[in-house]
Amino acid sequence: MAEARWLVVGLGNPGPTYAATRHNAGFLVLDLLAERNGARFRSHKGRAQVVEGRVGPAPGVPAVLAKPSGYMNESGGPVASLRDFFKVPVERLVVVHDELDLPFGTIRLKQGGGDGGHNGLRSVSRSLGTPDYLRVRVGIGRPPGRMDPADFVLKPFSMVETRELPFHVDRAADAVEVLLHDGLSAAQNDVHAD
Repeated sequence: MAEARWLVVGLGNPGPTYAATRHNAGFLVLDLLAERNGARFRSHKGRAQVVEGRVGPAPGVPAVLAKPSGYMNESGGPVASLRDFFKVPVERLVVVHDELDLPFGTIRLKQGGGDGGHNGLRSVSRSLGTPDYLRVRVGIGRPPGRMDPADFVLKPFSMVETRELPFHVDRAADAVEVLLHDGLSAAQNDVHAD
C-alpha cells in the first residue's frame, strides 16, 4: 500500500513587492523546505507553485509543498483545488502562516481554531468548509503603537528581525518535518518546549 501523502501549504503574497514582508512567513518556510528537498517550485494548474517529493530525514514522508499563486485573501481556492487534485484529507493538510498573536520568532502548532482576523486562514477555512486543518504558526508580534495590523503585516521585517529570521524559519521548517513524521502531539512537545 502506498504511503499517505501530505499537503503542506505556505501562505503569502506573490511577487517581489511582498517577498520580504511579515505576511510572507509561510512562503519563507516553504522555500526552505523545498531547498532542503533539493527541489524547485513549478506552476500547477491548481493556481499554485508546487514541489512534490519527500519531506524530512531519509527516507522522508511523501508530501506536496505548495504556495498559492494568488493574493493572501484568495488562498482558499487554490488550497481546496490542490486538496482535491492530490486527494489529501484535511487531517493531512498543514498550513504554515504568520501569526500576530505570537511574539516574533515563536513557533506554535495546533489543529483547527478560528482565523484570528487572518484573511488567508479565513479564505482557506471557507473554501475547505472546515477550520480543522493543522497549522504551523510563525510569530511576527503585534504592531507598534497604533499601527493598523493590516499595514504591519505588509511591512518588511525590521533589521534586527531580519538578522534573526533565518533561525526562526529553520525552526518552523523543522516543526513541519516533525509534524509530518511524528504527529501533532509529538511535534507540540518538541517545538513548544523551546
